[in-house]
Amino acid sequence: EEEEDEEIEEEKEEEEEPDEDFIYNPKKLPLDATGRPIPYWFYKLHGLNVKYVCEICGNETYYGPRNFEKHFQEAKHQYGMRCLGIPNTRHFHGVTKIHDALDLWKRVRKIDVVGGVQPRGGGGVRGREREHDDEEDLRAHEEARSHSMRRSLPATPRPPRLRFSVNALSQKK
Repeated sequence: EEEEDEEIEEEKEEEEEPDEDFIYNPKKLPLDATGRPIPYWFYKLHGLNVKYVCEICGNETYYGPRNFEKHFQEAKHQYGMRCLGIPNTRHFHGVTKIHDALDLWKRVRKIDVVGGVQPRGGGGVRGREREHDDEEDLRAHEEARSHSMRRSLPATPRPPRLRFSVNALSQKK
């Protein structure tokens, strides 16, 4: 009985001692290299309070803009894009919804903006034109190309600049 009493007393003493490994972290801040939460101002400064969800990665959540931008080159995102049949190019950075990625890929293929990138199972727009002699695609491509050229020109000519000399203005008074 005495041994049992001593064991019970030892257990009580262990329970009374505060746990040194416990760290107070009510805001669920990320931990630094020492295992302590990072300062809140640092958390806010780096935008770690902003959540980004990527549907292509299987609804993965990324905290902060830096992690979000880096994830586009990670294997998980590349695998998701490959499963959709879309190349993981710079055109698709920032696109996180599957529907948006597919729509953008359709537009990119139609306009042939991506140089050298071709969809799976065949050539790009020009390759399909040769295979099927599809004049509609050729017209759409030419129209889009001419439209993009038109956009680069100014819409209206600029009015000529009027030049006055300081002497001419002072003589009128």
